[in-house]
Amino acid sequence: MKYFLTLFVAVSLVFSAQAQNWAVDKSHSNVGFTVTHMLLSEVDGQFTNIDANFVSGKEDFSDAVFSFTADVNSVDTRIERRDNHLKSGDFFDVEKFPKMSFKSTSFKHVSGKNYALVGDLTIKDVTKPVTLDVVINGPVVNPRSQKQMVGIKASGTIDRFDFGVGGESGTAVSREIAIHANGEFTRE
Repeated sequence: MKYFLTLFVAVSLVFSAQAQNWAVDKSHSNVGFTVTHMLLSEVDGQFTNIDANFVSGKEDFSDAVFSFTADVNSVDTRIERRDNHLKSGDFFDVEKFPKMSFKSTSFKHVSGKNYALVGDLTIKDVTKPVTLDVVINGPVVNPRSQKQMVGIKASGTIDRFDFGVGGESGTAVSREIAIHANGEFTRE
């Protein structure tokens, strides 16, 4: 039994030594969304206070585990009145639900630089699975820091009704919300 415990600890240490943490560079990253207003035009918004990272032990990132959080109070659509409405109980209700989060459950290589990312998105304490299309650029070595960096672009759609965001009408603001995120990550 002692042999198996020693072997388990050794294997765990080897794996953890190989797994690398990649931290988001917030100054070169964004998380946004697009809604259709009145079935006519698209309106973009973003969350300006975000944090994200991923851990991966493989060079092709096929074992990557991603996590993301956003301060919902940082929602920005360039119109203060609209932002305040989005923060209200009619939409995000930031007083009760100040954060949204995402934690991946699967990350699979599709082809070339393309991956499929599946995970649990939590908005207003409602957690639902979502699938995002991901493109990874890099890695490259930053000439200043000499650290490895990658660019990650993710996109997909969610149904805002699934998360209790906004009223049950999809005419003023579309029911389907396009999600788009771009991030620069540095290996720590």
